[in-house]
Amino acid sequence: MNFTRWSARLPGTQRRAAARTESAVSPDRRGDGSVPAARAERSADGHPVPAVDVLPARDVLDRVPALVALVHGPDHRIGYVNDAYTTAFGTRPTGVPARDALPELAELGLLPLLDQVLRSGRPRTLKSRKAVDGRSYTFTCTPVTEDGDRDAGVLVFATDVTDHAEAAERLRASERRQRETAVTLQRSLLPQELEQPDDLRIAATYHPGGTEAAVGGDWYDVITLGGGRTALVIGDVMGRGVRAAAVMGQLRTAVRAYARLDLPPHEVLQLLDGLAAEIDANQIATCVYAIHDPNEGRLVYASAGHLPILVRDENGVVSRADEPTGPPLGTGGWMHSSGCVALGPGATAVLYTDGLVERRDADLDEGIAALAGALAGATGTPQVVCDRLVRSAGVTADHDDDVAVLVLQHPARTGPDGDLFRNAALELLGGVEAAPRARAFASGVLTSWRFPAELHDLGVLATSELVTNSLQHGTPPMRLRLRRTDRRLIIEVTDGDDHLPRRRRAEPGDESGRGIAIVATIASNWGCRRTPGGGKAVWCEFVLPKG
Repeated sequence: MNFTRWSARLPGTQRRAAARTESAVSPDRRGDGSVPAARAERSADGHPVPAVDVLPARDVLDRVPALVALVHGPDHRIGYVNDAYTTAFGTRPTGVPARDALPELAELGLLPLLDQVLRSGRPRTLKSRKAVDGRSYTFTCTPVTEDGDRDAGVLVFATDVTDHAEAAERLRASERRQRETAVTLQRSLLPQELEQPDDLRIAATYHPGGTEAAVGGDWYDVITLGGGRTALVIGDVMGRGVRAAAVMGQLRTAVRAYARLDLPPHEVLQLLDGLAAEIDANQIATCVYAIHDPNEGRLVYASAGHLPILVRDENGVVSRADEPTGPPLGTGGWMHSSGCVALGPGATAVLYTDGLVERRDADLDEGIAALAGALAGATGTPQVVCDRLVRSAGVTADHDDDVAVLVLQHPARTGPDGDLFRNAALELLGGVEAAPRARAFASGVLTSWRFPAELHDLGVLATSELVTNSLQHGTPPMRLRLRRTDRRLIIEVTDGDDHLPRRRRAEPGDESGRGIAIVATIASNWGCRRTPGGGKAVWCEFVLPKG
C-alpha cells in the first residue's frame, strides 16, 4: 500500500499546531506554491533536511512507540499494523475484516466507533480503556481519505496510558478511603440509638452525599431533660469532609452539655454561637434547638439560620415555624430569641437540613413547599413518615448533598392507653396549711392512679419535701403538678422565685438543708430550671415498676 497517497484528518490539537505553523509562513511565500517552512528546514550547519513528503511512511510508523493500525472500507479490513501493535497483540493478517482479525478492538467496543468515524468524517477518541494485554490505552480514530474517497479508511492510533490510569486509580482509591473515613466519623458522632421520651415518638435518618460529594456536617439529636421535657436538635456545619464532621461532633457534644443546664432555647444557641467562633472562626453552622413540654402542648424553639420547622396538626394542616430566626452560629453579635409552635396530641413535626429541599435548578421555597405537601399526605409511624419524605424529595445514593431528617409525633392517646397518661395540679396559696393540703392531694391522686403502696408513700414524701422547700424559699404563685406516663411518675413544684436550689450536705446541727437531699435519695432523678415568665420549677421522677 502506498502510504504517501493517503491523507489523515488530524485531531484538533494537531490541526491547531499545523495552523500555527502555516500562519508563521510569510505572505510572499504562500501565494507562489512554495513548500512551507515545516517541510524544508536546514540544520544548524546549513545542510538541507529531507522534507516530510519524501520520508518513507512505513518506516516512520514502524518505529512509532504508539500502536498504529490502518483499516479501510465499510467492514474495516486491515491494511496495516505497526511493530508496536504486533508486539502488544500479536501478528494480524491484512485484508481480513477487523471484527475477525482485531478481537481486542471488538472487546473494547471500538468497532462502532470506527463506523461513526467513517460516516461522519471526523476523528473520535476513546480515553483510557484497559485492553486484553492488561495495559490501558487511549485510542484516537482518524478518518483517512484517498483521492477524495471519504470511505477509504480509518487510522487507529493507541497511546499507552497505563501509568496515568494507575495513578488516577490510586488517586480515586485515596479519595474513596478519605470519604469512607469521613462517613465513618460522621456516623459515629451521630446518636447510635435515639432516646425515646414518654410522650413523643421519634425517628431520624441520615444519608451521606454521593461519591462525587464530600461528606458534610449534618447532625441531629434527641435529649431527654427530665420532668417529661425533651430537647430536639438538628444542625448543619457548612463545608465538607473530615473537618466539617469534626466540628459537628464538637457542637453536638456542647449542645448535650448545655441542654443539661435546662436553659431556654435561645440561651443555648447564644452559648453555641460563642463556642462555634472559638472552634473555628472560618466555620459557621446552622442549628435549630427546640424543647417539647407535654404539659404545655407546644414546641418552644430557637433557630440560628436554619430552615423552618414544619408541623402537621391532627387535621392534616401543615404550618411553618418561620420566626424568629437569627444568623448562623459562629457569626457573633446577635441576640437570639425563642418562638413557639403548637404541638398537641396527634401532631407531627419535621426538622431537616437543606440537602432535603435545596436543588440547583429550583428555588429553596419551592423545595420547602414540596416537602410540606409531602408531609400533609404522609401518615404512619415516625419512621414511615421519615422514609416517605426522603423518597418524595428524590434523595438517592448519588445525591449531591448529605441529608438529615428528624420526625417527631405527639400521639393522641385514647382508651386504655390514655389511662396510662394522667395529669393533676393544685394551686398552693401558702400558709401553714399548704403542706398538709399538698400531701393529702398527692395521696388521693396516687391512690386513684393505683400505684403500689411503696411508690405511693415515696411520692407523698417527695411532694412534702418539694412543697416545704418552695414555701420556705420561694414566693407566690406556687403550684403542685403530678403527672404519670406509662413509664414514670413526675412531681413538679413551681413558684415565683428564680433562685435555683442545690443539693448540699447538712451538718448534724442544721435546722434545714435536708429536703433536696432526701428527694435526690429516694427519687430516680431530680432537677430544677428557671421558667420563662420568671420563677423556677423543681421536679423529681420515679420509674414505675414493670408489669
